[in-house]
Amino acid sequence: MNRIQSKLKENKKLLSIYLTAGYPNIDDTVTIIQSLEKNGVDMIEIGLPFSDPLADGPTIQDSSTSALKNGMTTEVLFKQLKDIRKTVSIPLIIMGYFNPMFQYGVEAFCKKCQELGIDGLIIPDLPVDVYHNEYQAIFEKYGLINVFLITPQTSDERIRYIDSISNGFIYMVSSASTTGAQSGFGSEQTQYFERIAQMNLKNQQVIGFGISNNETFTQATQYAKGAIIGSAFVKYVTKNGTGSINKFVDTILG
Repeated sequence: MNRIQSKLKENKKLLSIYLTAGYPNIDDTVTIIQSLEKNGVDMIEIGLPFSDPLADGPTIQDSSTSALKNGMTTEVLFKQLKDIRKTVSIPLIIMGYFNPMFQYGVEAFCKKCQELGIDGLIIPDLPVDVYHNEYQAIFEKYGLINVFLITPQTSDERIRYIDSISNGFIYMVSSASTTGAQSGFGSEQTQYFERIAQMNLKNQQVIGFGISNNETFTQATQYAKGAIIGSAFVKYVTKNGTGSINKFVDTILG
């Protein structure tokens, strides 16, 4: 069983953290991953920087720009993760845009992910039907879970289609905007959370975008299996470096 599937079976609400590979410094990637696991994070999304990150807000865009300037590439990330499974056991997901994966070769990219112990991919700009028709067999060949995003604007029909071809969790984007922290969720968002919960999908949901503190984490996980924090964590390491990650995780979990 894939590590993501095993983690989703645990009787707890899950905290997933997004980090930008190669940020703040080129060699911080593995150190941050190890520290996050040590301090109780359940899953990690490793952001592969891209020059045109359409779904990302300014905080993650800026971190991606810095990481690219630091010299982060697909090859560099793969080298950094070469021995990651000697020290880290929680699920690891690479989040990135399709162009770098396509340039690398989709099958070669998936094969490398399997070799390194990567459990899944999140590719915001890969349409679900293109994945289903052209790439699903490759992902499954290498034991990778592809995680799809849904938003408040995604139709029920589309959500059920995504659910039918998924075998991990569905990434529930809390709003139609780009990534970024916010103080709380309004009635429109909670109605959306409730609507998805009532659909009784076969795949569990994890909520992302706008989770930044214990209040928003608690609110989101009332409706979903877990929550993902990205921008708030990137801001934290920008300001505080990588030495006090335990304090950040503690404030989220309460």
